[in-house]
Amino acid sequence: MVAEEWGREAGNDGWHRRWEAALCRSYERADDVFKDNSLAPYSVGTTALVAILSPCQIIASNCGDSRVVLSRGKQAIPLTVDHKLDREDEVARITNGGDHDLKPWVIAEPEVTFMTRSEDDEFLILASDGLWDVMSSDDAVKLARYELRRRRRLPEKGDTPSSPACGAAEELVKIAYDAFSTDNISVVIVDLKAPRIRSLQNTEKSRDEKQM
Repeated sequence: MVAEEWGREAGNDGWHRRWEAALCRSYERADDVFKDNSLAPYSVGTTALVAILSPCQIIASNCGDSRVVLSRGKQAIPLTVDHKLDREDEVARITNGGDHDLKPWVIAEPEVTFMTRSEDDEFLILASDGLWDVMSSDDAVKLARYELRRRRRLPEKGDTPSSPACGAAEELVKIAYDAFSTDNISVVIVDLKAPRIRSLQNTEKSRDEKQM
């Protein structure tokens, strides 16, 4: 959906505006699919996250209380802000809408943030609130870094996860489950130091330099 909407927004002025428009429309489409196909009971909803990597930027978006966290130089940097009722702007928006358990008070409009990439970037954690309810961003980054380093040193075996990032994500899910998290626990880790990602980044940068 995001790729399709990015193409449709080709006439939009400005790179940032184009991404914001493409992501907002993608979330709206996903919300429409969710409603139209009766994928869940009437009173059930979901959160959503999208993270996009360009050679120079990380574009993060969220709707709900899922979160994207960047590990940069051993620091945890949240790239999204949870949509929770302890946020003054969320309280005001819902209160102004009235006491109804219906749309448009629960909306599918994402917040979009842009972060310039750095050589110090290590990995991204994309996770639902089932992880963040029992673990801080700092702790998640420390655990993920430890697991990534440990698993990179492991010899390859048939039962070994397909990548260190996959194994580290599974470990975070297990820790959250053992901490008695009561919500959905979904975790994805994007290893920004993985050879394939670094190679693609360098290729794109070289292409941009030639065009200049």
